[in-house]
Amino acid sequence: MANYAQGIFTPRNPAKYIGNHKPKYRSGWELTFMNFCDSNKSVLHWASESIRIPYKNPLTGKPSIYVPDFFVVYQNKYGKQIAEVVEIKPKKQSLIESKVASARDKLVVAINHAKWASANAYCKSQGLTFRVITEDQLFYNGNPKNKR
Repeated sequence: MANYAQGIFTPRNPAKYIGNHKPKYRSGWELTFMNFCDSNKSVLHWASESIRIPYKNPLTGKPSIYVPDFFVVYQNKYGKQIAEVVEIKPKKQSLIESKVASARDKLVVAINHAKWASANAYCKSQGLTFRVITEDQLFYNGNPKNKR
């Protein structure tokens, strides 16, 4: 699925969607995650772009607002409910690979890490967890042998 897809998602299970606005996907990866949340029986509730977290932009030093992609409440295999804030990002925007990363890529990663540090602190204070999901988890379940 192309990563540049954009549009409005219509849940097939609208009772699970707890957001205050129609979910908007900004990539094919976000659309894939929305379909997962909507159809997976373990996902009890989910919302798109529903949380605003203040952070300090490391490049400008100015206060900014970070809006993570998703809020998800699911039941794990032991029956425990878990609430997570989830960001969907390409791996290249989450890791600095010094030999291949351009200066722009390194700046994007620096900003993302500042956002994610604030998200981790916010989530910890709210009894939530924060997770960044890359293509490895979204499509390959972390196993390179599963790549299509």
